[in-house]
Amino acid sequence: MRDVRAALRRAATELWARRREPAVVQTVRSTAAATIAYVVALQLSAEAAPLTAPLTALLVVQVTLYSTLTTGIRRVNSVVVGVIIAIAFSALVGLTWWSLGLIILASLVVGRFVRVDEFVPEVAISAMLVLGVTQVTSRAWDRVLETLIGAVVGLLFNTVLVPPVWVGTAGESIEDLARRMRRLLLGIGEGLTTPMPVARAAARLYEARRLDNDVADVDAALRQAEDSLRFNPRVKEKEGALHRIVLRTGLDTLEICAVVLRVLARTLTDLAKERGETDLFPKDVALALEDLLARVADTLVSFAVLVSTHVSADADAAEDRLAGELRAARAVRDHAAELLLRFVQHDPRQWQLYGALLAEIDRILDELDLEHRSRRLMEELDRHSRERAERRPRLSAFYDRLGV
Repeated sequence: MRDVRAALRRAATELWARRREPAVVQTVRSTAAATIAYVVALQLSAEAAPLTAPLTALLVVQVTLYSTLTTGIRRVNSVVVGVIIAIAFSALVGLTWWSLGLIILASLVVGRFVRVDEFVPEVAISAMLVLGVTQVTSRAWDRVLETLIGAVVGLLFNTVLVPPVWVGTAGESIEDLARRMRRLLLGIGEGLTTPMPVARAAARLYEARRLDNDVADVDAALRQAEDSLRFNPRVKEKEGALHRIVLRTGLDTLEICAVVLRVLARTLTDLAKERGETDLFPKDVALALEDLLARVADTLVSFAVLVSTHVSADADAAEDRLAGELRAARAVRDHAAELLLRFVQHDPRQWQLYGALLAEIDRILDELDLEHRSRRLMEELDRHSRERAERRPRLSAFYDRLGV
């Protein structure tokens, strides 16, 4: 018994420590909403155990208010359509193997037409459950009632207790991606001062390719953050748009840098194949390139910190730090280019690979440049304003008058 209590205390402590993570928040909110929906359904439904209501609430209560609204509407539609199909079939035929097949086929086809998206199987499930009971009509509408109760409870739950804004989580994901890229760049740089076998260079290339999966994970976290800003009363319209654009353009930049980093790793792999057992660079060139890659690695992290920083004073400090690191990286780049040029003039073999290496580093620095980022942000903000004005001209003018 003492061990059980200790385990429960440890679990509670861990849960409290992770209370701000989306998975923990989703678990607590879904449990509470499902329980409330069941209590309400017990009072309003004729069923002895109206489990459809908590099931619907469990599925409707998503981690953001926007996804809750869209999910709730589609789920209610899917259940109602399934019930209507079941009532129509029950008036014509009973439950047989062929009627079951027909109702599943009809439900899946109709579900595509009514655009319930991922809830197409729910249309068939609702139809089968209703068709399988004896008193089709009464049970059918009880199921609809329970579904409506669950959906309404879920919507009200997320409307009254507004879900958190996940901008901070998305920013942390962007910073983690930049730090993984930094570790890869540092590893590549450290390998330049020693003989580099082709197998080691290829391993770095495979590691660079795996960044695609990391970018996809960050993109999923960013989509969740974007959804959390929509319809959220805690966030003003323009403020939410600014957060979305800042984070999205920041991730786009890091994604481009990840692609260039993969190309850089490929260039070094090709160079290792060409040079064989010979060192890739003379000692002074290798040390300069190692220093350059370390500077670029730090610049990537500073860029990610700037993207994820929203407080004005902190943003100014992050911008100053990034500007300083960019200047330092470019100075080291010029020094490495001079040393590399002397080496190529002495040994012109694989000169195109050496030039490509510098060009790829230049591309990363250009993507991280503050002027380039400011220009990109202004373009995206203008595009967003135009699209909003074209899509909702009256609402856009109303927001402009309110200054939100």
